[in-house]
Amino acid sequence: MASMNCHYYSSTLQSNISLNVIIPTPQGQEQVIHQSSQNRYHYETGFPVVYLLHGAFGDYSSWIRYSNIERYAQDRCIAVVMASGGNNFYQDMKYGLKYHTFFTQELPNFITSVFPVSKKREDTYVAGFSMGGYGAWYLALSVPEKYSKAASMSGALDLANVYQGIQNGTIEGPFPWDAIFENPNALKDSDRDLFVLLNKCLKEGTAPKLYQACGTEDFLYEMNVMSRERLEKMGADLVYQEGPGGHNWDFWDKYIQDILDWMLECV
Repeated sequence: MASMNCHYYSSTLQSNISLNVIIPTPQGQEQVIHQSSQNRYHYETGFPVVYLLHGAFGDYSSWIRYSNIERYAQDRCIAVVMASGGNNFYQDMKYGLKYHTFFTQELPNFITSVFPVSKKREDTYVAGFSMGGYGAWYLALSVPEKYSKAASMSGALDLANVYQGIQNGTIEGPFPWDAIFENPNALKDSDRDLFVLLNKCLKEGTAPKLYQACGTEDFLYEMNVMSRERLEKMGADLVYQEGPGGHNWDFWDKYIQDILDWMLECV
């Protein structure tokens, strides 16, 4: 595969930024002999692409450093894009940077202009873990015309609940709530609430397919179970998976493989 670290000036974020991009290569794995080499891909048609989001304390390099995403992407012939979103839940901040605009507008425009990836909604996906699990669903449900599928692992899916947990000390996090949101106490039933966004998409017939996974030892497990029950009652097109594991890379590295297969309908 071709794994590239890119740097360019983002007009949305008003700074030079770094991102990692993985593009599958025709010859497959590194150990290739002449007899087995074959050009399997048609670059002119564009690869399906997944935008992978990190969690709190992470950045664009998290997936490359802690998972085997390069090998998984090569095996499945899918492009992968990873950029930094700070500790800001992928929002256009009240006082700060416009991460939602960057991830839903500028970044896809840059990627599809520079790399051989598809511009079609049915080939465009987003996934993340923890804060990025919320972020993946938030991007997909707020701009459903851009993403056909969105996956959350160990997701902080009930944002109002997360805020209250941090306020009462049951959850820890580095989030500058007052800088991100107009009123953190009013997140429930707002346009930052995933359930509100999903309900709107369902009424309009634009809802992307959703995938949810959480470890049974994860501190967000109860929140994920309650979210699943609520989503199922709403009629979401949802795949739910759980299994042994905590809030860590062992779990995320395992389930990202299932997610990629689900996105590409390999199962």
